[in-house]
Amino acid sequence: MEDLTITTTDGLDGQEVTEYLGVVSGEAVIGANVVSDIAAGIRDVVGGRSGSYEKKIEKGRTEAINDIRAEAEDLGADAVVGATFDYEEMAEGMLWVNLSGTAVTTRNR
Repeated sequence: MEDLTITTTDGLDGQEVTEYLGVVSGEAVIGANVVSDIAAGIRDVVGGRSGSYEKKIEKGRTEAINDIRAEAEDLGADAVVGATFDYEEMAEGMLWVNLSGTAVTTRNR
């Protein structure tokens, strides 16, 4: 459901929350290939930022968003409020991306 809104705020402008459906979450685990990442790191870090790692993190965020959207849709939600991202290093070269929030239904005020 592409029109399902995901927001970090507690509500939506012009909308009233009519039902809280429960906590939903989306996760992604991002792995790093040590050999190619060392080479990419040498190129990327010279400028102070690692473009290759930023792309991996963006991919993880996108996967987490897609997961939370599907879970909220399964509950009949039209929005997720209070969404927050969490990033955690699981092991060397492994990053866990979590997005959680509350699935809700809304109506125009």
